[in-house]
Amino acid sequence: MLTAPEPTPTDRRTDMTATPAPPDTAPDVPWDELVTVALLGTGRRTPAWLPPGREAPTALLDLAAVETVRRRAGLRPAPAEARPVPAAPDPRPPLPPAAVRRLALLLSERPGAVGGRRGAAPDLMELLPQWLSLANARGFAPPPQALPALLDAARGRTDLRPAALAFAGPRALWLARLNPDWRFALRSTPGGGAELPSSEDGDRIRALWQEGLFAERVALLAALRTRQPAAARELLASTWAAERAEDRLMFLDSLRAGLEAADEPFLEQALSDRSRNVRATAAELLSALPGSALAGRMAARAAACVAIDRTRPEAVIVVEAPHQCDPGMERDGVVPNPPAGRGERSWWLGQLVEAAPLGAWPVRLGRRTPEEIVALPVADDWRDELHAAWCRAAVRQRDPGWSRALLGRPSAPEAGGPGAVSLAERAKLLSILEAADRADWVAGFIATHGLSEAFQLLGVCAVPWAAPLGRAVVDALDIARDAGSYPWSFSGVMGLAERCLDPAEASRLDALTAIPDETEDTSPGAGGYWAEAFQRLTTTLRLRATMRQELGEP
Repeated sequence: MLTAPEPTPTDRRTDMTATPAPPDTAPDVPWDELVTVALLGTGRRTPAWLPPGREAPTALLDLAAVETVRRRAGLRPAPAEARPVPAAPDPRPPLPPAAVRRLALLLSERPGAVGGRRGAAPDLMELLPQWLSLANARGFAPPPQALPALLDAARGRTDLRPAALAFAGPRALWLARLNPDWRFALRSTPGGGAELPSSEDGDRIRALWQEGLFAERVALLAALRTRQPAAARELLASTWAAERAEDRLMFLDSLRAGLEAADEPFLEQALSDRSRNVRATAAELLSALPGSALAGRMAARAAACVAIDRTRPEAVIVVEAPHQCDPGMERDGVVPNPPAGRGERSWWLGQLVEAAPLGAWPVRLGRRTPEEIVALPVADDWRDELHAAWCRAAVRQRDPGWSRALLGRPSAPEAGGPGAVSLAERAKLLSILEAADRADWVAGFIATHGLSEAFQLLGVCAVPWAAPLGRAVVDALDIARDAGSYPWSFSGVMGLAERCLDPAEASRLDALTAIPDETEDTSPGAGGYWAEAFQRLTTTLRLRATMRQELGEP
């Protein structure tokens, strides 16, 4: 009978499974210290607390084994904490069963692309925002089992958070207080999800304003501003002098909601604030009040710089930009130092014209309408600077008449229009118009200029797109397909169409899902890519229609 030989002393030293020193004789070494020595190596650092008479690496591993057992043994018994307060009830009606299943599908893992291609399957994650918007409009409450996945989705996508948290309701905030991964929900909710006092409870309002956290104070001011603008302004004025500059700026920005003439005295006082940013914000708000004293001062300054030259046979606008930025201009919000590459005088002129009331220009420029003023020639290459300032003024003052004049006709030969200098500027002007006017203008633009410059403009149109706009987009995509190029340059518009096109347009797209015949001018395989893109579009539109039915009509 063979027996295992007795291990030699060397074997005992090198045996990694040797029994460690008994716990009662092992020194109490912090775990972090053990990890540090193990990473550095006992050859570089041999601590004094290692047991004597043994090789350092073996002694270190023995101590680590003992400490591991200690750590795994669990926590010491402690008194149980108080049970958490139950979540606030959600009074909204529950989702219909079909909508519950749809939500679970939308929150599931996003289908991956095969071989770098999206394929014809709808992008479920891109449909989730629209589903949430519909569910919020219908006033449904989420199923409790969906809240963890919904919060995880909102954590990964900031654009999803407002709609997701509105749909998730009070139970989501309750969960967020228990899970650090979801704390963003508390930061994203006004006041951290705390219940704000009613506008009639003056004592609680004053107590929260004086003692609350910053987020709670911002939420309180914003909520009070929507219901009682004067009370919110008085509350802010009561502690204004003691607030930090960055807090004053945030509080002042809340006055944008419900801005009224009664705010002028407070804003005029803020023009002398210690903070430059606070002064600039106060000046911007005052310039949005056409009847304010600041607007009158800016109108007088701008009128001194822009006039009609009556010595010429035809009316021409002449510009004499300011030669200096005096202290009065600085107090009224004019920034004296221009950005790099910008001339001082043109910089000052743009700020004056931007802050002047647009209603003053017809009187100043010969009783002309905005369309007639924009059509006038401008001497000495000041046209772009002047029109760009008028564009900013139209957006700030939300003037639809000037916005239409500066946009011009959508079928104009130059896509830039008479006044807008960029696609971003045109998109801002469009946002001032009514939804139907926006859709009609962009539809005309696409019919003339195609889709290559329309992406930003489509982004400001109401969803779902109006019928004329939807037809214009589909027709332009059809023309692009017939041109024989690949659809990749139109992927952005395709993505918008999947989210914004009226589902009723799906029937018009069926004919485009077939692979067209290739010609000599067609890129190889382009027809198949186009067919796949249109199949995905029609499938997505029909899925959106189904989602609507599952949630019920409003």
